[in-house]
Amino acid sequence: MPAREDAPAKINLSLKVLGRRPDRYHELQSLVVFAACGDVLTGEPADALSLDVAGPFAGALAGEGDNLVLQAAKLLGDYLGIEPKAHLRLEKNLPVASGIGGGSADAAAAFRLLKKLWNADTDPSALASLALCVGADVPVCLDVAPALMWGKGELIARTDALPPFWLVLANPGVALSTAEVFGALAAPDLAEKCAGPILPAMRSFDDLTAWLADNGNDLEAPARKLAPAIADVLEALKATKDCRLARMSGSGATCFGMFADEVSARAAEAALKKARPGWWVAAAKRL
Repeated sequence: MPAREDAPAKINLSLKVLGRRPDRYHELQSLVVFAACGDVLTGEPADALSLDVAGPFAGALAGEGDNLVLQAAKLLGDYLGIEPKAHLRLEKNLPVASGIGGGSADAAAAFRLLKKLWNADTDPSALASLALCVGADVPVCLDVAPALMWGKGELIARTDALPPFWLVLANPGVALSTAEVFGALAAPDLAEKCAGPILPAMRSFDDLTAWLADNGNDLEAPARKLAPAIADVLEALKATKDCRLARMSGSGATCFGMFADEVSARAAEAALKKARPGWWVAAAKRL
């Protein structure tokens, strides 16, 4: 059987942009969770490196010469001193350029899958360094545990302090460039080195949503200017029964609603799919 790795959606529950760094990256602080929905990567031994892309959003990657999955494979091969050989197949279930880390999660899945396929004994810190070479969000996607991330994304503290909950994800069919959203934010230059974030104890869903109410997404306002449909998505999520908080993830345009249980999340998913048949909508538990 081919090796398999899931590439779950990465959700920024909060995202603070502290400033623009001298290396042109932005200094961030974000609370990240992963949802039980996403892309799927499979792979098997082969005489060369190849990638097939299928699934509902495969068309958005058509003609892409150097997919992040292939970049990850080549980097890992170089690090191990071997020629990267594998036949990979990516089932693209998540919208592309949608703020939920699809490409980053795919690359992270490639690292995990090929490490097993090639029987590589790779140090976790070395793998994280390789992941960072592919993209700032790839290191946090190497593990699906909730995490605080800061710096440009390379500083990560995993946490098991979050209560269980459900998410309803909704995207209006709008792709957004992360670079354009950060450009529209026009963050000031970073004045000084920032301390790592501190997450208070969150024993209940109420504790979490109360903390998030005071810790939003700094990219939401500039993203809404570039894609006004985001406002419609947020209002639609807020209007669903039992939605406790609605927010945009990452640089958009995917937004999420938070629900205490599966029943309310599934009901909201069904209502949104009926009212907005042109949107991508998915309910999923927090991993």
